[in-house]
Formats: sequence, C-alpha cells, structure tokens
Amino acid sequence: MTDIFENYLSSTGELSAEEISFSAQFFKPIRLKKGDFFIREDESCRYIGFIASGAVKAYATDKEGKENITCFKFENEFVTSFPEFVTQKKSRRSIRAIEDSIIYRISYPDYHYLLGQVTAWNGVIKSVMEQEYKQKESYLLNYNNRSAVDKYSFVLSGEPILIQRVATQDLASYLGITQRSLTRAKGQIHRLNVL
Repeated sequence: MTDIFENYLSSTGELSAEEISFSAQFFKPIRLKKGDFFIREDESCRYIGFIASGAVKAYATDKEGKENITCFKFENEFVTSFPEFVTQKKSRRSIRAIEDSIIYRISYPDYHYLLGQVTAWNGVIKSVMEQEYKQKESYLLNYNNRSAVDKYSFVLSGEPILIQRVATQDLASYLGITQRSLTRAKGQIHRLNVL
C-alpha cells in the first residue's frame, strides 16, 4: 500500500526518490471502517492524512445536530482541517469515513520535523493547498445560489464520482438541498434526457 503513497509523491515532481523514501517513514497507515472518524469536531487537529483507498466527508454540525457537509475526499488526496492543523487548535469540523479506508497519517510534530529536513515538502503542501482552494472556489461557483436541478446537473458533468460513491443524504447536504429536492432534480434531469 505504501506504493500508492510513494507513487503519488513521485508524481508531484517535487521530491527525489531518497526524499520520498525518507518521508514515507513518518506516515503511518490507519484503517478506518465506514463511519469511523479521522478528525472530530471540537477535538485537537493532530494529523494530516493521505487517502490510499476509500473516501471521507468533512462536515460541521449545526445547533440542531444536522451535518453540513463541505467536501468529500477520495484516493490520492490529502485530508485534514488545514487551518486548525497549522495552528494546532480544535477542529471546527469532523472528517469521517464514508467507505472503509486506508489513510497514511502524519502527526503535527513529525510534519514539522519533515518540513525542516526535506524543504521540497513545502512545494507538495503548496500544491495541496492550491488544490483545496480550487475545490472551494469550484464549490462556491457551481453550488451557491443555484437551483437543485442546476446543482445536480453540475455534479453529473463535473463530479460524477459523487454520484457513484456518496450516499443520497450526504450528497443533498453537500449541495445544500433536501433529499426530496435532490430526488426531484434527478427525476427532472432523467425526464429531460429521455425526451
């Protein structure tokens, strides 16, 4: 399984083979069953993880206890609550497995040590942060203030992995609509495609 992680690091073009080999020792694999937490809201954010297999959702819980999902992460993506990891504060959101997953995680002290030893990691983290920013920007542009049909249409064309791997209630939460609205949007689009 480390091959997946090492192949990813190699694909970034930022690290030499020796730096990849040195770095890999700091990332420890953990297995999460569907429903297990990687990070819990209101607990210290101590790890960054790399998803080797599986998928997670990130969400905050509102006063009524409802999950407001902000993103999904799949294989070959890093996952953490970045602002709280960097500042070592309590996480403002939870990150939870939506499938059985294997995540390679690094602790905050090891992460800092690694950055000091392998400065090329700054380039890797920079590209991870840029990817995070692009995902947030895409989310705001494509899902904010749009109809349920428009939101679902974008998922179909731009993020089909969500339809294949995310539960309906989670997808509805991510899109900021009710499950009923999502079901109606699916029906409308299906009828349009049949005509």
